[in-house]
Amino acid sequence: MTNPSPRAERAVALATEAGRRLGLRADEPRVLHDVFSVLVHLAPDPVVVRVPTLAVADPAELAGKQRRELAVAGWLADSGAPVVGPSPLVPREPVEAGGTSMTFWEFVTETDPLRDLPQDDPAALEDRFAEQTGWTAELHTALAGYPGDLPVLSPLVPAIGTALEGLRTDPQSLTTADLDRAEREYAALEALVADFPARFPRARLQALHGDSPAYNLLRTAGGHRFADFEDVTRGPVEWDLTFTGPRGIEAYERASGTRVDRELLDLMEGARLLQGLSALTLAPKVPELGAMLAPMVEQWRARTPLTLKNL
Repeated sequence: MTNPSPRAERAVALATEAGRRLGLRADEPRVLHDVFSVLVHLAPDPVVVRVPTLAVADPAELAGKQRRELAVAGWLADSGAPVVGPSPLVPREPVEAGGTSMTFWEFVTETDPLRDLPQDDPAALEDRFAEQTGWTAELHTALAGYPGDLPVLSPLVPAIGTALEGLRTDPQSLTTADLDRAEREYAALEALVADFPARFPRARLQALHGDSPAYNLLRTAGGHRFADFEDVTRGPVEWDLTFTGPRGIEAYERASGTRVDRELLDLMEGARLLQGLSALTLAPKVPELGAMLAPMVEQWRARTPLTLKNL
């Protein structure tokens, strides 16, 4: 990556420092990705460090979230599931440096990346996501056996509530009416999470990837690998299937042999839009984020508001 951002430069320094403390060489660190987190490959070792540069959680909360991620991804990797697992070269635990904590992962060489698809060919993109959504059924089957405890829909509650508190102080592009509606919707989601079975008795809650696994997948010479379990949580599979499109849902149903609840999927998509809106709280640190999220905010405004009645 040319011309790294200041946050990426700092992430490289922190990852290199932490890696060398753990016995890695880290002679040729390079940035692979720089958005919400910075991914640093500590070449020549096959290790990638994820450095959270925009985390809004306090350090203890962030470390707890990272421990859940490492536990789930590590368990999946040990079980033979197609995931990018924790690096076997360091202990499976968050590593502190410079006032933040980071996690260490396998380095995987990606083939046929999404960015190489023709971006002006919607059919090709739809084909890709339909196929990858079908593969998500395999991941869900593996996750259903996870024996550990996980919070229910933690990317929504309390994460959105914390973000909305910040947006009251610095609302970005949101109006007072937007914020009032967002807070009402969040209150409805809090009630749902508090007693999910009462409102959706047929839904089966299980361990989930938490952040659209069909979008967080690497194709490699050895097959596909799911990655980025930062938002691992417990909930209905519909949360992982938001905005994968009708063909993706059909592919998932064929692969899983189970029916996706369209009503619950629609609700989860409304919640996903509210989550996107809440990400505006990060815009002061990532100025381009406002423009990136603008279509999602407009889509949220056009939807019928979430209420306890329609939950």
